[in-house]
Amino acid sequence: MELRDRAEAEGFSKTGSVEVLRARLIQHLVLGEMDLSWEGIQSLTHKESGAVLKVFGIKSSGSHKERRQRLWLHLNFDSRRLSVEHLADMERDELHELCLRLELPLTGTRTVLMGHVAGVLTSQGRGWGRIKRSLWRTGIPDANAEALDSEAAEEEDEFVEVEAVEEAFENNSPVAVLEDAQDMLVKDIDKSDSDVQGALLTIGARVEELERMVGSILRGHSGNWGSSEEGLLLRLADRRGWPLDNEEVCSRVVSVATNIAESKGAKIGEGVRTRIDAGATMRRVRERMEYAGTLIEDD
Repeated sequence: MELRDRAEAEGFSKTGSVEVLRARLIQHLVLGEMDLSWEGIQSLTHKESGAVLKVFGIKSSGSHKERRQRLWLHLNFDSRRLSVEHLADMERDELHELCLRLELPLTGTRTVLMGHVAGVLTSQGRGWGRIKRSLWRTGIPDANAEALDSEAAEEEDEFVEVEAVEEAFENNSPVAVLEDAQDMLVKDIDKSDSDVQGALLTIGARVEELERMVGSILRGHSGNWGSSEEGLLLRLADRRGWPLDNEEVCSRVVSVATNIAESKGAKIGEGVRTRIDAGATMRRVRERMEYAGTLIEDD
């Protein structure tokens, strides 16, 4: 109510969630002389964008592009209304506009565009919507040039530390892991009906895309992998048009994704861990790596 009263007194719209109101007031009353349009955000340096994110009290680590995406989302959307679940209700033109502003590829079907945006929302997690508790405790820091410089210096230290953790989930999995995942998807499919066989073969051909989705989810969920992450993976894959109508297909995709997550160093939930045979997976991967080593030696 205090934020609404302040917005009304200043002549701003008083609609929206607490985070939206706070962002609007900070943008106009604290950083009023700064151009925070899409074009203005594009012109910010890496240090400047990190400092501005700290003023708004949201996550300030990440690459330069991720910071630009996060700042633009925070200023233009309510995180409760722009979620992966809500993308299915958007028209192609709306998704195209989102891809443009988020610096994503602009070609492809509506489903492809939706997958691009969903990937960003998943990787950014809740970092662009909810404010940090430190803003509740300390209030808004001074937004003068001196303060921005000191904030940026602190941000660089934080960025290096967080980036090192996130990099592990960004790295592509070894070829042996991908081949093992593909083998697990199509293992003994001759015992299944034709629809399941077709679905598993289709997904098996997109195992690299599956690996990238797992990495994005891990990055957005602090390296945790559990039932909620499994559900999110299935929703993302379904929106990308994957054939997931059959329970057996879903079960295999989840099992393979969990193995990929574990190979990336994810923290696997206990309930999930009981459903996978990590030892067998690692043995298969080691065997493939040893076999690859013999081929290299022969060459």
